[in-house]
Amino acid sequence: MTTTLKKMGAWVAASAMTFSLASTAVLANGAIGDHVNNLHAHIGEYTEEVHWLESKFGSVVDAYEAKDKSLKTDALIEFWEEVDFHSAIETQYVPIYATIWQGIYGVKVAIDEGKPVAVVRAEQEKLNHALWQALGAVKLASQYQKKGLVAKVTTTEKEPTTGPEVIDDIKTRLDRVVAKSAEQLHEVATTLVHDTYLQRFEGVEGDLIAQDAALVEDLEKDFNVTLPQAIASDKGVDNVRKVVEAMQAKLDRARTLLVEAEKGRKDVF
Repeated sequence: MTTTLKKMGAWVAASAMTFSLASTAVLANGAIGDHVNNLHAHIGEYTEEVHWLESKFGSVVDAYEAKDKSLKTDALIEFWEEVDFHSAIETQYVPIYATIWQGIYGVKVAIDEGKPVAVVRAEQEKLNHALWQALGAVKLASQYQKKGLVAKVTTTEKEPTTGPEVIDDIKTRLDRVVAKSAEQLHEVATTLVHDTYLQRFEGVEGDLIAQDAALVEDLEKDFNVTLPQAIASDKGVDNVRKVVEAMQAKLDRARTLLVEAEKGRKDVF
């Protein structure tokens, strides 16, 4: 099993209910289809779509190499948004979803800036690799789904009720921040950061301050300064991803503290 699929397995095992947090409010392209709750029955279709996407993306690069003056790189985005596989991976494994968007813009920007064909081909290869990684992740998710180990994707967001659940939700939202940055939806990404801070992190600050005030102060700066600046700097999604990865590590520490707090309260009563 590849490293990516191992991470996917860990994601599902550790957060089986996380998938139900996906809502139409945060998905990129409107309502999702019922197919996302029956992945196993649609694996063949997703596989065909990945082959189709690989061919279509390749045709755009071929047209660039042939110096086709009618070439429009927005077609790359249109192809991706046309397939059901788009919402299958968006609702199941956001990190790879973000990588696909990063790959699409890698090809698009390289063409728009007139880079050498070899550079464009290298970006295309990264994109193709991300697509096949995503298909593997969806296949793995379908196995968990078939066994009833994950909740169905819904169109309403489930509110977390405990401190550790809030941290899990925050981490999922930060993955979506990376995805939105990869989609070049910078205002959407920034709004999601602010909403996550106000609607989620502020709710657990009190419990965390009592245990590690410095950690809370550090995360407050990340939410309100570091991450928004990374999004606004336009230095690429890799820059945003690095900030989010650092925040995820701090949030893991916060989750551990909140688990201990929950246990302490139960022991008292």
